[in-house]
Amino acid sequence: MQSIEFCLNREFVQLNQLLKLTGLCDSGGAGKALVAGGGVAVDGNAELRKTCKIRVGQVVRLGDVEIKVVAGGETFPA
Repeated sequence: MQSIEFCLNREFVQLNQLLKLTGLCDSGGAGKALVAGGGVAVDGNAELRKTCKIRVGQVVRLGDVEIKVVAGGETFPA
């Protein structure tokens, strides 16, 4: 399984944007399609809300890729 550590410098990031920012899809719209397809889990539970708020400490899984959201850093523009 591939593991990605995503540094969050805000209160939250929308799920579809997280998938885009980590390079798992090309756009926020493609991220929405992935979520709608039922292949995304947040903290071990299937997530169908495309713009679900993802916060520090949560783990997102898409296929064999796991994204761990951690505090700090400048991952995306303000």
